[in-house]
Amino acid sequence: MVKIHKGSTRTDFEIIEKLADTIWRNHYIPLVGKAQIDYMLAKYQSAEAIENQVADGFEYYVLNYSKIPVGYIAIKQETNSLFLSKIYVLKTFRGKKIGKSAMDFIEEKAKAYHLNAIRLTVNIHNADAIAAYEKLGFVNIGPLVTDIGNGFVMDDYEMQKKFK
Repeated sequence: MVKIHKGSTRTDFEIIEKLADTIWRNHYIPLVGKAQIDYMLAKYQSAEAIENQVADGFEYYVLNYSKIPVGYIAIKQETNSLFLSKIYVLKTFRGKKIGKSAMDFIEEKAKAYHLNAIRLTVNIHNADAIAAYEKLGFVNIGPLVTDIGNGFVMDDYEMQKKFK
């Protein structure tokens, strides 16, 4: 039921931009506030920003459920691990194993790239996501505070899943 396709066109990037706007406003405004989300969406999740990230080595994928775009992921190959930059699913489509299908896809990508780990960052207040990652075998390897400009920081935990 879940189909994952690589985002490679301006139309794909515009779909991802719309998904990001809905998902981030719904989920993250209570965690970090509207001003920071407005800033981050413009800086990191506009179609133009996504296009630039793809040119810089990120791979974006659209998650489709019954032919409807319901989420997206972004990954980047690193020296020893695959960086999972983004994994998001619309609230109304959660609980349908879309995220699990996406995580299986990401792990297969890491193995195809001959990497032995997946690395991600997650907001320290995002308890549900942290618990979900731990259930999938990720380990919290410590706090990571990143200055993203305009007076904002991302206050995250770095998590990692190693495999053979």
